[in-house]
Order: sequence, then C-alpha cells, then structure tokens
Amino acid sequence: MNKTVVVGMSGGVDSTVAAYLLKEQGYDVIGVTLEMWRDEPEICEDGLEAREICKQLGIPHHIIHFKNEFEECVVAPFIDEYLHGRTPNPCVMCNRKIKWEALMEKAKEFAAQYVATGHYARVIRLPNGRFTVCASESKAKDQTYVLCQLTQEELSRTLMPVGDYEKSEIREIAASLGLEVANKKDSQDVCFIDDDYHSFLKSRLGDRLPPEGNFVLKDGTVVGRHKGITNYTIGQRKGLEIALGKPVFVNRIDVEKNEVVLGDDEDVFSTSLVADQWNMIADEFLDEEKTYLGKIRYSHKGSPCRAKRLSADEYRIDFLEPVRAVTPGQTVALYDGDCLAAGGVIK
Repeated sequence: MNKTVVVGMSGGVDSTVAAYLLKEQGYDVIGVTLEMWRDEPEICEDGLEAREICKQLGIPHHIIHFKNEFEECVVAPFIDEYLHGRTPNPCVMCNRKIKWEALMEKAKEFAAQYVATGHYARVIRLPNGRFTVCASESKAKDQTYVLCQLTQEELSRTLMPVGDYEKSEIREIAASLGLEVANKKDSQDVCFIDDDYHSFLKSRLGDRLPPEGNFVLKDGTVVGRHKGITNYTIGQRKGLEIALGKPVFVNRIDVEKNEVVLGDDEDVFSTSLVADQWNMIADEFLDEEKTYLGKIRYSHKGSPCRAKRLSADEYRIDFLEPVRAVTPGQTVALYDGDCLAAGGVIK
C-alpha cells in the first residue's frame, strides 16, 4: 500500500504536529509550503520556519510559489465581490482552488496517495461511499466550515490527523518534541490583509474605489452620506458615523443606486436565503425532507433549516427561526449532525 503523504506546512503548530503524527503512524511524509504572496525565489518567514521544522522532524521539505494563481483565484475575486456590494469569504475558495489543488498536484509529482493538513476536522467515509468532513474533537477550534467546498476526489485522498485532538494536546505534543512552534500564536483573519480590508481595498482600487453616496431608510428617505459601499456589510452598526437618535444597522447595499439602506435590528433578520455554487458532499442532492443545521458565517453556531431546490444550481434555505445578517457573498454550510452535507454561496 502506498503510504506517502504530502503535508501542507504553514510553519504553525497544527501542521507541524500533523506531519509528526503521520510520520509516527508509518507514513512517508513530505512537507510542502505554499508561498502565495511572494515571487520566486523569495520565501516568507513562515516558509523558513516550516523548512527548519521539517529538518527537525527528519522529513523533506519543498516550497511551491503560487503568487499568480493566488492573485487570480482568491485576491481578484475578493476585490470584485466588494465592488458588487457583497462580503466574500476568501478562505473557503482558497482551500479548494489553491491549497488542495496545489497539494494534490505535488502529490502526483511524488506519486503520493494522500495529502494532509493541520485543520481541526475529520474526514470520514459514509455508508453510501461518499466522503465528508466531520467536526473535530476540539469543538472550539472546529474548522469544517471553511472546508465545505472540497470535492469528493480531494476528500478521498485527504488526511486530517489533528482533528482527533484538542488544541492543548497539540501544543503539548509539540512541546514534548522540543519545538519552539509549540507556543506560536495562531494565525488570524485573512492572510493577505495586514491592517484592515478597507485599507487593502483602497490600496488596490485607487481611483476605482466606489464614491460616497446616500444612507437611506427602507422607504427611500435620505438620512446621511456614506463613504463608499465597500466600507459596509449587512448587519453592521459600528463605524456608520450617523446619528438618528437610535441604533441603526446596514440592511441592504444597493450597488446600482450607490445607496446603503439602514434599518432597525429586527430588519436584519431573515427566515430564508438563496444560494448557488453548491458543492454536494454527503449526497448528490440535498434532501428536502431533512432538517439540516445551517451556518451562514464562520462564527455562526448554526440554525435548523430545510432546503428547497429551485434550479440546477440553486437552493432556497428556509430557517425554522429567523437568523441575523444573511450576507450575500458569504458561504452557507449545511450540516447533518456533526458532518458537512453541502456548501454554497449566498446569492
């Protein structure tokens, strides 16, 4: 049996311990770092750390430069979504279109059967033969949501050994090996944004940055001026810089009119959404008779919902109770118990 595995090495504690665990389980481990923000031969600090870690673990290490692909498949769509009044989740698409595709291509080069990452999740095979992603032992660190666009081919060849552990246990394993990475802080937010996304969009768009426009109420009444639609997202309250005598929230972004519609908190609750770009995981279709748990953003705990097919690539998701701030551009992930059933993009 081929037990060679290519492990995505970020220089962090999770991917480090993932590589170690697989080596201990008898796999031939090859570490690979994806350099997505620098031109060859430049290497970021995380890449240099990953190289040193692989030396300590006694495994080979390779760096692949993916700046152009990352720019085309992740950064450019991220910017375009904001220009269309949507709020994207670049990590979901990066996992599918960059990380997994790159790792699997490298696996092919090395004749490796598997790829692996340090994600807090578990890949299992269902009774129907399909593969899905299930919650990790560490519920607080669970990362299944950002993996909901992985294909059956990708999942069938993916290992996630960290998913069987709590975060504290992973750090303890790294410490027992004498690795400095044991106490390294977890990475946060979008990897290609150093400051905040407003500054990033301004630096990239320049004169193409959307102009100021009107804040309006639901009935069209103009109540103030906004600083450009890319500065706002559904449900936002802070940073509006407008005084109406009561708290108001972004209810909708009208790109054609260049308006940001404001309303009360109750106005940002919805009982349904429509999503497309579906990736079916647990089955080829969603079961319209089943109640799923739907997550509309990474931090959302999830709400019970039902699915209704509208067209070949569209489903309406009806929630049993209203959910707050359904946001176009964000990912909706549906769960059957602790396991992913499907993932789509809110339309």
